[in-house]
Amino acid sequence: MGEFTAEFPGDRMYVSNHMWALQTKGDLWRFGLTGYAVRLLQDVYFLEWTVEPPSAMKSRQLLGAIESKKAESDLYAPIAGVLVAINDAALADPSVVNADTYGEGWLFEMESREVAALLSPEGYQAHLIDAWEVAQRTIKGQANT
Repeated sequence: MGEFTAEFPGDRMYVSNHMWALQTKGDLWRFGLTGYAVRLLQDVYFLEWTVEPPSAMKSRQLLGAIESKKAESDLYAPIAGVLVAINDAALADPSVVNADTYGEGWLFEMESREVAALLSPEGYQAHLIDAWEVAQRTIKGQANT
C-alpha cells in the first residue's frame, strides 16, 4: 500500500484485523499476522498471552498483546472457537514474526467451525484497498485542519 506492494499467500484465508488463517486439518486453524500488519508494526519484540489453551473463545475476545517498534496493540480472537495452542517459539523469540510471518511466525491455533467471517484472498485484497482509501482520506483531513 502506498509505495509498497501488499503481497500475501493465496493458500489461506484472512481476517479484516490483518491476520491470516490456515486450515491445517479438519476444524483446526492456525493464525498469524499478515505481512501488511508486520510492516505497519515494524519489529515485533514482545508477545503476551492472557488466555491459556485450551480455552473457549468468543469472536473478538481478548487473547493477549503485542508490542513493536511502532505500536502496542491488543490481540483478539478472530473467530469463535477453542484456543488449542500458542506458538511457544514466537513467545520465546517474537522476532520470528518479523522474519517468517507466514511460516514459523504463526501466533496461535484454534479449533472452530465458525469461519464465515474469514475472507478469501480476493476479499482481503479488497479490504486492503478500502482501508487504504479510508486511511488516505483521514490523513488528508487531519493534514488540512
